[in-house]
Amino acid sequence: MGHGKLKKFAENETFRCLLQPDASAILAKEPGSKELRLNSHPIKGCWGADMFGNNNPIVLELGCGKGDYTIALALRNPDINYIGVDIKGARLWKGAKYATENALPNVAFLRTRIEFIDAFFGPEEVTEIWLTFSDPQLRGSENARLSSPLFLARYRNFLRPCGVVHLKTDSRYLYEYTQAVCKANDLKIIVSETDVYKNPSAVPEEITQVQTFYEKMFLEMGLPITYMAFQIGHEGPYAYPGEAFDHEKWLEAEGPRRSFSHQPTKR
Repeated sequence: MGHGKLKKFAENETFRCLLQPDASAILAKEPGSKELRLNSHPIKGCWGADMFGNNNPIVLELGCGKGDYTIALALRNPDINYIGVDIKGARLWKGAKYATENALPNVAFLRTRIEFIDAFFGPEEVTEIWLTFSDPQLRGSENARLSSPLFLARYRNFLRPCGVVHLKTDSRYLYEYTQAVCKANDLKIIVSETDVYKNPSAVPEEITQVQTFYEKMFLEMGLPITYMAFQIGHEGPYAYPGEAFDHEKWLEAEGPRRSFSHQPTKR
């Protein structure tokens, strides 16, 4: 590991706005079994009081990377608390350092796997979720997509009634998959646009005025940016779209994009 990363990791330990729990704090073995169970972290249900010192609404950005979108939203909306979540400590360092040096009171970061997200947030603790340029998992498991029924069930555990999920992505595949998930579960789609820069009046102002590092890169590649907002209010298990989502069609339509791994998608 390079000295640069080691320095960032050491500095991360000094940032009050960055929570970095050890896996052992939330994972435990079931008695008499090798199976692991997910336990609640002490911050669960207490973000307002313990991290922010207020009862303002809380918004999450899942897979926030360097935290540029989280920071930008927080600067635009000082009466809302924003929490960026990512597993990469070297990436989170940039956002946490900026928030610390600029004394931003409404920004926090959580270093954890998103699979563990409901260990950190209590019922109705979160008002909105942002999924910004998430890996579409073109060749991976459907359950690894952050808008899959598996993840929606997790979000429902802590999202307020009528809470909104925002999906902003260059991936037409992920956009269409999420549309299919919403239709399969009769979820309310609030906004849906396949090219936000071509039709900026169709989306909230912040969609085009706030850009991530990856978004700028994708725009330079000539890729259209899609956006949708939907509510996940739903009782019972979430259904998978199955054959209603044409995997091969949208995989073919994906074009020469890059994933979060920065590796060209193989055709």
